[in-house]
Parts: sequence; structure tokens; C-alpha cells
Amino acid sequence: MSKMNLTRRGVIKTGAVAGAGLAVPTYLSAANHAGYTNAPQGDTVTLGFNVPQTGPYADEGADELRAFELAVEHLNGEGDGGMMPTFTSKALKGNGILGKKVVYVTGDTQTKSDAARASAKSMIEKDGAVMISGGSSSGVAVAVQALCQEAGVIFMAGLTHSNDTTGKDKRANGFRHFFNSYMSGAALAPVLAANYGTDRKAYHLTADYNWGYTTEEAVRSSTEAMGWETVNAVKTPLTQTDFSSYIAPVLQSGADTLVLNHYGGNMVNSLTNAVQFGLRDKQVNGKDFQIVVPLYSRLMAKGAGANVAGIFGSTNWHWSLQDEGSKAFVKSFGTKYGFPPSQAAHTCYVQTLLYADACERAGTFNPCGVVEALEGFEFDGLGNGKTLYRAEDHQCFKDVLVVKGKENPTSEFDLLEIVEVTPVDQVTYAPDHPQFSGGALGTCNPGA
Repeated sequence: MSKMNLTRRGVIKTGAVAGAGLAVPTYLSAANHAGYTNAPQGDTVTLGFNVPQTGPYADEGADELRAFELAVEHLNGEGDGGMMPTFTSKALKGNGILGKKVVYVTGDTQTKSDAARASAKSMIEKDGAVMISGGSSSGVAVAVQALCQEAGVIFMAGLTHSNDTTGKDKRANGFRHFFNSYMSGAALAPVLAANYGTDRKAYHLTADYNWGYTTEEAVRSSTEAMGWETVNAVKTPLTQTDFSSYIAPVLQSGADTLVLNHYGGNMVNSLTNAVQFGLRDKQVNGKDFQIVVPLYSRLMAKGAGANVAGIFGSTNWHWSLQDEGSKAFVKSFGTKYGFPPSQAAHTCYVQTLLYADACERAGTFNPCGVVEALEGFEFDGLGNGKTLYRAEDHQCFKDVLVVKGKENPTSEFDLLEIVEVTPVDQVTYAPDHPQFSGGALGTCNPGA
């Protein structure tokens, strides 16, 4: 195996060639644990799970922690293995990662970037975490991803939907399995046109941080391209709980469609206020007034209850999918916790398996080996169909689900129905697309 000369900014590969003309892999050997941050020295390896345990996205964070705990059990050979048997890569053996038992520490992001960086920094510096995952806010994801790049550890993003995470703020040490704002807009537009027509007047309420901005931009771009007019776009504080003062002006604007670029508790509250104001019973411009929620989750649907009936949105994954990987995950999660997993739980579980698998295939915990193993990696069996981790920006590309709230749900969990599985080609874009411009991936940082 060739040696790698490590520098603070990345790796310089010497690229030896084997006897039969085959290039030898450029990963470090598993035995060589020197030259990178938090190289495991004993018989365990520590992962850091950084989630919102308080704040507006706390429900998502609780479900992420459940998924992380389940993933660790499966990696350590406990339980039924979940998606490990359906995952097309067969590198995971159920004996931890590279033979080391997986242990983990947790932190509370509070859905605040500074708090998230502080908890991630503590997990890296005090607890020896070699990988950080989690989060339900793109502002948090961008902040922690930058920290992990500086520290020389891998960041496997949890729930982050902003274009920025793998756009202008992408980093070589960071990877995103979750889909993004552009993909939501590209998937939703044809469905909205088919159901509501191409001459709508839209009013946007947008969470005042980078996820809200890029989601508004993506949905505006896709709907205006098909003929919709945007009559107004108003930013709302992430800490807002009562949106009545923001809903009232919608009725005076001439808009016949309200787009809620809100997530988690914000979306539950703003949608509830919109229904209380009677928007769904109005007719404007000779059309029934409509509401659109670009990014849905089962937890949000549960919080909003009957108010979601008939409202379109998009989602990264849903527990009702019938592929073998999804069924295996739903069974494992449901057996352990008594209810189906959310999309936040799914993406965090999958990211943990993908990290462990990359370490196994690379033969090292060195982040530069992990980066090399994940870039351009194609896989299946983890619940979203065939998926590519694109090398240029570390974004996963896969089919996207368009859903709507069920009119007649059969249980408190059966609130969304899949109306369209948008093929990956429809949501794929060039790495230099204008919505993702600026910033550079840079090179892997192995740290110490």
C-alpha cells in the first residue's frame, strides 16, 4: 500500500502501482493510527451526536437521537441489524467500526449556531469524537461543518435542507445525505402546476436564516418559471411562536397562495394561524386559496394535525415506502420505540452507517481516507433508491418525494401520502448552478 504524506490542509498521494498494473488504494492502513485528529487508541471509537434537544426543532432532535442510538446498536452487532443487510455495500460486519466498539457522546445545539459549535468543540476536544453528526437547522449545520473542517474531523450532516450546506458553505470534511431546497422546488413545481394551474399569485413567509432564504429562492425560481407571480416575501424570526401578525396582511395582498418556508414548530404554528384566519376557506382571484409547505416531516404533520389535509410539500423519506431498506428500518425503529421514524431519524441513521462503511472500505478513521471512500460512492438499499454521493460537492443525489396531507388519516402517524416520486434526473443540477455558487470545497483536513 502506498504511503500518504499528510499536511494540515490535506493529503498528497504518492500513488504506487501494484505488480499487475492495478493502482494500489491510497488509504492509510488500518494499523497506522497516527497523524489525524482523535485517532482511536483503545478498543472503542467515539462518535459525537449534536442535536437540538431544546428549541423549536427539539422534536426532530429527539428522533435523531433515537436513530443514532439504533445505528450504534446495529454497528455493534446488537438487534436485527436494521438496514445493514439491505445496504448494497457489505463492508459492515456488526463488530463496530474496524473492530472497535462504537460509543457516543451527545450535545444540545439549541438550534443556535454558537451553542452548536460549542457542543461540537467539546465533543471533539474533551471526548475525542472522530466524527460529528446531527442537527435540524441549516444554520447549525453550516457552523458545525466549518468547525469540523478546522478541527480535522468528519461532519456527516443530519437534517439540513439549505442549498448553502453543499453550496457556498460546502467543506471537504462535510457530507450531506439529506436533499436540499433546489430539489424541493424542482420536484414541487410540476405537481403544483398540475393541481393549481400556472397563473397563481404567491405570498411567502420565510424563516429568517439561511435555510429559509434558499428555500424561498428555490420555490420562487421554480414557480415563477412556470408562470406564478410572487406578490410579497416576508421574513419571520426563528423564535416566533405566534404568526397572526404575519398572516393578516396576506388577506390584503391579492395573493391566492401562501408558501410557508417554515420548519418544525414554526411551520406548525404558522399553518395553524393561517387556518385560524380562514385562509383555506377563502376565494381570491376566482380561485380557492391554497397553502404550500415546501419541506414536510411526519413530526410536523403530527403537530399540525388536521390542518395539513390536502397541503402539498416535499420530503426526503417517508416511513410508508415499501422498498426493503425502508421496511427494515421502520421495523427496527418501531420495535424499539413503538412508532415509525421521521425523515430526520432516517437521514441520521443512514449517515452513521455511511460513515462506518466508508471507514471499513478505507481501512482507516483518517478523515482523508473517509473522504476518498465517500466521494463518488454509489449505493442502494438505504431507503431512497439508488444514490450517489457526488464528489464535486459531497451532496447525495436520489429520488425526491412529493407528499400531501391525508384527508382521512388512519392513525396519528398516517398523516402524509406520497403523490409523486420525482426521479433523480429531474432534481439534479450542475455543481456551479447559480443557487449553489460561491465557495470552494477545498481539501480534506486530517487535523493533528
